[in-house]
Amino acid sequence: MAILEDDRLVELLVDRPDARRMVGDIYLGTVDAVLPGIQAAFVNIGAEKSAFLHASDLIESEDEDEPRDPDDDTDNGNGGSNGGGGERGGGGGGGRSRRRLPNVADELKKGQAKLVQVIKEPIGTKGPRVTAQVSLAGRFLVYMPFASKVGVSRKIENRDQRAKLRDMVAKLVPKDSGGWIIRTVAEDLTEQSSKHEIDHLYEMWKKIKRKASSARPPALLQRETSLTRGIIRDLFSDKVDSLLVDSKMLHNEVVQYLKQIDPDLIERVKLHAAEASLFDEYDIEAEVRKLFIPRVELPTGGYLIIQPTEALTSIDVNTGRYTGKKDPESTILKTNLEAAREVARQLRLRDIGGIIVVDFIDMESRGNRDKVLQELRTHLGRDRARTKAFAVSELGLIEMTRQRVRPSLWHSMTAECPTCNGTGRVFRPEVVVRRMERSLKRAGAEHKERQLAVRLHPEVALYLVEQEPNFLRQLEKQTGLELEVRDDPMMRLDEFRMVAQPAGRDVTEQYAVA
Repeated sequence: MAILEDDRLVELLVDRPDARRMVGDIYLGTVDAVLPGIQAAFVNIGAEKSAFLHASDLIESEDEDEPRDPDDDTDNGNGGSNGGGGERGGGGGGGRSRRRLPNVADELKKGQAKLVQVIKEPIGTKGPRVTAQVSLAGRFLVYMPFASKVGVSRKIENRDQRAKLRDMVAKLVPKDSGGWIIRTVAEDLTEQSSKHEIDHLYEMWKKIKRKASSARPPALLQRETSLTRGIIRDLFSDKVDSLLVDSKMLHNEVVQYLKQIDPDLIERVKLHAAEASLFDEYDIEAEVRKLFIPRVELPTGGYLIIQPTEALTSIDVNTGRYTGKKDPESTILKTNLEAAREVARQLRLRDIGGIIVVDFIDMESRGNRDKVLQELRTHLGRDRARTKAFAVSELGLIEMTRQRVRPSLWHSMTAECPTCNGTGRVFRPEVVVRRMERSLKRAGAEHKERQLAVRLHPEVALYLVEQEPNFLRQLEKQTGLELEVRDDPMMRLDEFRMVAQPAGRDVTEQYAVA
């Protein structure tokens, strides 16, 4: 699924039947281990790895007049709004960690059954992250059974409208049913629609509780809605021009779903029946291919280099071929402002989360540095994931964080290169020759072989012929071996094989050294 703004791709969402998204799923799990030292527990929910439950996710998330804004927590269409979906470190509790947390050892015991909801997909070596603060997202409302207040999304700014919506919902919700949040899309919410959704979400929670009372953990109690339905529920409103679908079956499903939640939007749903692929027609395929290239071109000639690492993602800004016509400071400012806009877009597009460090081109003027930071923050404001950009550091870097609920597209759609082992680099021919030389000397020193054929990539064999033509003769003299070099296009660039003759036995593992 692709989301376009101003005819440019800004988000790409991928869901596959064999690797379905977990965020928003509700489980009855078993506490595997309680770790008071990091105020956390591990819960078995039936996934490959136990889920991580922090003490901050055991307590009620409301400590202010307003609960957390659900539309700041939107999870790319699958998981809607979750009370604890923030990006935190292994033992941190985000904003909530500043408050007094309960002692996890008092709250949980090993072997105890615990109702939890997934707020973060497994990423890398870590299992999923879960919260005990369950939330159920509807089109207009989010229901939080373990909270107590009625809140309104901060994105609805009109004070009178906020008060009106809050009073209407507070009047309709069942007594002592929990907490409710009115979502951004509910600006024109009617009493009838509100009552319908309250009844639906409350009934859903009662079903989950009934299942939990008879289920044997670990058990899935409620699966989050599909990617398509989740996006329509959370994003599709009268602010969206159109929704294009290239599958008749999916088109029918979307129309049926909209009949239930917002029939006025049906006319904006269009079935793409042309022969040309839907993604090709809107030039999305070309954009998708660029997602995995480190270099991103800027309109005036500058460029970004995006490099993901284990700890953080670094983004470097360069002027490239753009030299400007005026003074250097204005040239640099223009490039940095362009870069700020593109950085915000790329973070959404590549779904990059965690810590991000942006190295903008150095600027002398503090005012210009502030302009760049403000431009970045303005464009990050369009992002549905929570982001925070800090002031420009003394080294000219902007450090920021972005909520991460699943692996980035780079992690989820690519695998480590078997040739370079994930470095993106391979040894040069001269290095391969030196490694081969040390291996042959070891074979000669053991006096077990008399004849060896060495197979090399054609590029390495060519290097030997052109740059070190006496190599074999000298090595034969030193080792007492009869040597023959053969080029083999099936070999990797930085690989070589040693084969004992005449038997044809591969002895590479026996003698190869680093």
